[in-house]
Amino acid sequence: MEVNYAIELSKHEHKPLQVNPIKHSQPMGAALAFYGIRNCLPLMHSAQGCASYTKVFFTRHFNEPIPMYNTSVTDITAVLDGGDYSILMSIENITKKNKFTPELIGLHTTGLTETKGDDVRGVGQHIEIPYCYVNTPDYEGGMESGWALTAKALIEQHTRPYTQVRPNKLLLLPHVSMQPVEVEKIKALCESFGFETYALPDLSTSMDGFFGEQQGKLAQGGIGIDEIETLGNCATVISIGDSMRIAAEALLEKNPHIRHLHFDHLMGQDMTDNFVGALMEIREIAPTPSIKRWRGRLQDAMLDTHFLIGSSRFVITGEPDMCVGIAELLQSVGGTIDAVVATVYSPALEKIEAKKVFVGDLEDARADFQDADLVISNFHAERILHMDAQSHTGLILRGFPNYEELGNQLKSDQLYEGGAYFLFEVANKLREMKHHG
Repeated sequence: MEVNYAIELSKHEHKPLQVNPIKHSQPMGAALAFYGIRNCLPLMHSAQGCASYTKVFFTRHFNEPIPMYNTSVTDITAVLDGGDYSILMSIENITKKNKFTPELIGLHTTGLTETKGDDVRGVGQHIEIPYCYVNTPDYEGGMESGWALTAKALIEQHTRPYTQVRPNKLLLLPHVSMQPVEVEKIKALCESFGFETYALPDLSTSMDGFFGEQQGKLAQGGIGIDEIETLGNCATVISIGDSMRIAAEALLEKNPHIRHLHFDHLMGQDMTDNFVGALMEIREIAPTPSIKRWRGRLQDAMLDTHFLIGSSRFVITGEPDMCVGIAELLQSVGGTIDAVVATVYSPALEKIEAKKVFVGDLEDARADFQDADLVISNFHAERILHMDAQSHTGLILRGFPNYEELGNQLKSDQLYEGGAYFLFEVANKLREMKHHG
């Protein structure tokens, strides 16, 4: 069935406030990025409530203990002490109380401290521990941009310039909506081609649900500050998601000889083919039998799910980079995308073929929910679908937060394997809804 898409793309919200928002703040994205750095102390320059909400949010989503510290700023101290004192005293108190020395202090700002205009760069001169600052006011951007700005800041502030590259050294820059196991699987695929592979940020050994001996005090991310310092000699950097281009560009400033490959996502056959093909071209070797086998399984999954998905209509909400991948994968088997409701504007949204693509909230999406067969959204969409008692629309949970299901960090939609699992999950949900409808 050929669909004539009349894309309605609104770059900005049309309301003065959000009702049932999908969007989450930039500081939350920055905090999550710092969790991907080994032995990092994520420090939010904020009031206690901002950090407490972020800690609870991620604790419930990942079902893990979350290290989250703050400078305990109030509206009064923000004005009177200039911010420097709060930051320095917080670091001193936290490290003395917990009796540890982090490998990195990850300071990210909020609306209160950004409005005041604290010199978060200058305060680093008084900190002996390696220090990274990132400006992430919560009155602009969202979780996706906070994550990307943090990756950029880590490279700009800590990666040394180089003029040579190590031929097989590769850096992945995953977008915020990719789960820890997805990063792990993409790293493993690159390593199967013989690459020395790093990811920034790297949640694959931090928020992956591994039961370790010591948890909760410092981030357990898979890349250390010593490794970030030497990323300038990577031969290849791969950005995944439009938001991560800025981090790749920051690395190219450190060494113009680095090759940059960009992929909007790694969901489904076409994008994974392009990704695997690029690795084959660089290394001049064939993929492993397992990779070939999973490609065939995905093709079979596309055939098996075509009739259910091809006769169904979908609404997708979430971070732009996630929405692009899901929309293209569903369309590859004939699915019709009625609407995509994004958290914030991104150039990535221009690439989505849907009847409506706009920045909004779940109140805006509700009208489209009623006519869809399946909604792909976060946990907050569930209450709306329950409120509509006559609704026969199904729901698959993706994005932040997901308080309903366990094992979020081990759910993979990427590459051939993840694409096959995702299509089967969608098709089975559609079959269930149509059977009960």
